[in-house]
Amino acid sequence: MNLQNIISEIEKVDPSINDRLDTRRSAMKQFANISGKIALAAVPLAIASMFNKAYGQTPSTVNDVLNFALTLEYLEAEFYTKIVGSPGYLTAPAVAQAALTKIKNDENAHVAFLKTVLGTNAVAKPNFDFTGNKSIAGGGPFTGYLTNYAVQLAMAQTFEDTGVRAYKGQAGNLQSNKTVLTAALQIHSVEARHASHIRYMRRALDAAIPAGQKPLKPWITLNYSGIEYPPAQANINLSFAGDEVTTQAGVNIVGIGGNSYIDAKAASEAFDEPLTKAEVLTIVNPFIIP
Repeated sequence: MNLQNIISEIEKVDPSINDRLDTRRSAMKQFANISGKIALAAVPLAIASMFNKAYGQTPSTVNDVLNFALTLEYLEAEFYTKIVGSPGYLTAPAVAQAALTKIKNDENAHVAFLKTVLGTNAVAKPNFDFTGNKSIAGGGPFTGYLTNYAVQLAMAQTFEDTGVRAYKGQAGNLQSNKTVLTAALQIHSVEARHASHIRYMRRALDAAIPAGQKPLKPWITLNYSGIEYPPAQANINLSFAGDEVTTQAGVNIVGIGGNSYIDAKAASEAFDEPLTKAEVLTIVNPFIIP
């Protein structure tokens, strides 16, 4: 990791970064002192803390977006932490177990990073109920998920696809802080890779996939969830509603350029549609204990 290169890149969008850090030389000295005292794995978090101090209080809109993202990351990190090592997880092939463990570690790293950037502005971790609401008579629609690997993957795909669209929906609110926007888009790209890989794992398992949507693709087609789970189908479908759009920037992509092979499915697959904060909260609220 080259801190000097990092500072040089930030200078391109914020020429005052050296003043904020009390000169480049001071920043390099601070980093040398920090890195000599902590484990290598903690260095990225130490750097994040240093930049957080340099930039002070971020605008309330940026903090709101970051806390919204943190809540989603709390949810995903807690979900993967619960399923890794569970009875359902243990029925999966070793390669799938390794993938889920890697995703769990990624999500927990996202939580740690966002908490470090937000500092004292970070919201507390909520309590979660991944059955989808235990107050429902007989239990929520995902009761028993810890013993069912297929249901675990279906839930993981829904959370990941929701996360990708949620980050896209908030990107515009981070334009005032290019450094934060860059970090958010980096997390967004990781969530997209998670979503694609989970879909690959579900395709290999070939369970809980509607017959008309096989083989499952690595991306969203129209507003297809790619999930067949009657107990919570209506809730799952909310994560994919609106993604069937085939027009971008006023241009209808279907058949564009005279290419007949670009049908509605192909056009919708070319772009992910954003979800609003309200839409995302409607999706995740059944899993959050008030």
